Amino acid sequence: MSTITPAENLEADHRVKAVFDDIRATRKSDFINNMWLYLAFDPTLLERTWAEVRTVMATPSTLDPLIKEMLYIAVSVTNGCSYCVHSHTAAAKAKGMTDAQYAELLSIISLAGKTNQLALGLQVPVDSVFDADAAKP
Repeated sequence: MSTITPAENLEADHRVKAVFDDIRATRKSDFINNMWLYLAFDPTLLERTWAEVRTVMATPSTLDPLIKEMLYIAVSVTNGCSYCVHSHTAAAKAKGMTDAQYAELLSIISLAGKTNQLALGLQVPVDSVFDADAAKP
């Protein structure tokens, strides 16, 4: 259940329309997903969030777009965000993620969760060879 209801004609606000137009152009699709529809209750928040998402996720960088989506899935699973798990899994599949890759990703996520909990529970000290500060002269 949502905490707000999107306005009827969101694009009547020129700032919202500009962001939605940019989303459509960037994604080469007319579809505006619910995240953006719901964020549009605050045009400033919508603009800031989209600008960051566009910069990190849609701008070419050293990471392949599929890898970015798979990382987003991993963080979303860890944070328990069902919406983001669904939307970024769909995006990853659209970028070519196979069922085998998805299964492997889920295996890695579950393994990392388990070993993170064990390391936290045991309060295992960090090895000095892993400490970037320890390597300084």
